[in-house]
Amino acid sequence: MTVQLITFDLDDTLWEVAPVMTSAEAVLRDWLSLNASRLGPVPVEHLWRIRARLLEAEPLLKHRLSELRRRILFHALEEAGYAHEDAVHLAEAGFQVFLAARHEVQLFSDVHPTLETLASRYRLGVITNGNADVRRLGLADYFQFALCAEELGIGKPDPAPFREALSRAGIAAEHAVHIGDHPDDDIAGAKAAGLRAIWFNPRGLDWAGPQPADAEVRSLAELPALLQRWA
Repeated sequence: MTVQLITFDLDDTLWEVAPVMTSAEAVLRDWLSLNASRLGPVPVEHLWRIRARLLEAEPLLKHRLSELRRRILFHALEEAGYAHEDAVHLAEAGFQVFLAARHEVQLFSDVHPTLETLASRYRLGVITNGNADVRRLGLADYFQFALCAEELGIGKPDPAPFREALSRAGIAAEHAVHIGDHPDDDIAGAKAAGLRAIWFNPRGLDWAGPQPADAEVRSLAELPALLQRWA
């Protein structure tokens, strides 16, 4: 079948996410030490307990990472003795500091040339469970739409985000393909919605997913030739 739509995962597909998150957490800690001194050096375990408590009370927050982080910060600040309004203000300010640092990504070297090539031949979209914004990354011109779990209220591997992508593009599933790094979220989720799925595996890991991908690439630069063979 002819491919007309390609959807992309973001974290660990267009960039390596671990160093970004580590840096963003450090930037947030430094900001809090200067602007919320009552909080002090809060152990990470304490923040994880707040997170677990919030998710137990409202499980759907797992798909709303920005709101979840805001609430974790708010509860930590309020428990440290800040008045409600002060905790709300500091939590939002701290979150914005974190979010800015979270967008300081180092794109894989072949992202721009590959997207430029593909965008001239196919419709491109984004399906992400994270809270990175392609507009803030200078990538928006390549994509016709970007779907995130936060806005949809549901995330991969549920087939709903993939079906929404098909609806946005007006493309049938047999003419669409998704690429991502996660065997469950990206590969199983896409295939459950009827899309073909390409596993992005730059480290050459052994497959550990429930069902095999339709193809595997070690670099994004392999995509144009692969898709041409499928055509």
